[in-house]
Amino acid sequence: MTAIATPAAVRRRGGAGRQTVRLLVLVAILGVVLYPLFWMLGTSVKSQQEIVNNIGLLPEVFTPGNYRDGWTNFDVSFGRFFLNSAMVSLLSVVGNAVSCLLAAYAFARLRFKLRGVWFAVMIGTLLLPGHVLIVPQYILFRSMGMVGGDWPYLPLLVPQFLATEAFFVFLMVQFMRGIPRELDEAAKIDGASSFGIFRHVILPLSRPALVTTAIFSFIWTWNDFFRQLVFLSDLEDYTVPVALTLFIDSTSQSAVGPMFAMSVLSLLPVFLFFVAFQRMLVEGINTSGLKG
Repeated sequence: MTAIATPAAVRRRGGAGRQTVRLLVLVAILGVVLYPLFWMLGTSVKSQQEIVNNIGLLPEVFTPGNYRDGWTNFDVSFGRFFLNSAMVSLLSVVGNAVSCLLAAYAFARLRFKLRGVWFAVMIGTLLLPGHVLIVPQYILFRSMGMVGGDWPYLPLLVPQFLATEAFFVFLMVQFMRGIPRELDEAAKIDGASSFGIFRHVILPLSRPALVTTAIFSFIWTWNDFFRQLVFLSDLEDYTVPVALTLFIDSTSQSAVGPMFAMSVLSLLPVFLFFVAFQRMLVEGINTSGLKG
């Protein structure tokens, strides 16, 4: 006796089939996205000759010495470059978080003359590519004696403490505009000043925007190459992106294997920073207090 499929059973089978196809598509997309990372991991343990001849993921001869050679390839240990990048990135996070939050609070909650004009000018700076601004910035910082001085990182850090990242200011302004103004009015009734409203109302509720700013600020600064190449001239002051280019020498044999090994290590701080702050971002959204 032949069983007759009910409409409900047909729908269940059809839904299961669609779920399987969707899962297979997502796995294929994930494989395409992660393939370069897996290839770099495999290449970091290949010999110089095998890197040229073997384009596969797995090495024929396991060569973990690339990590040792890359770490000690220069007169300065590669760990020094990691410390330089970590210092510049963390200070940039602090600078952007503090300065952009204050600027955004002014644009979003305070009333002052030409506020709309200054906000439009700030948004307009997003249209300017960084390569256009680097020349006047270099001339300005050089005239102030900050280029090649006792602490060469000033040209990289000073702009971060002056709210020059218009993207983060705009991000925080849009977030603060979603915070009910009734909270400000309630704080004013309790006698809070503008700074008190910022300290006790806006700052605690802006945690998701701050975490987002911290994540992107750290990643962009850690991966920044052009500005750091322009302003840093001494080997011991180099950051990781600039130091990686030292493995490629047009006048002699390039150390490609150690370069890939150090490239793999350079991904770890970014990955760990993102994972840690992603958890805080989710918690910040869940506990922001904006309910109902």
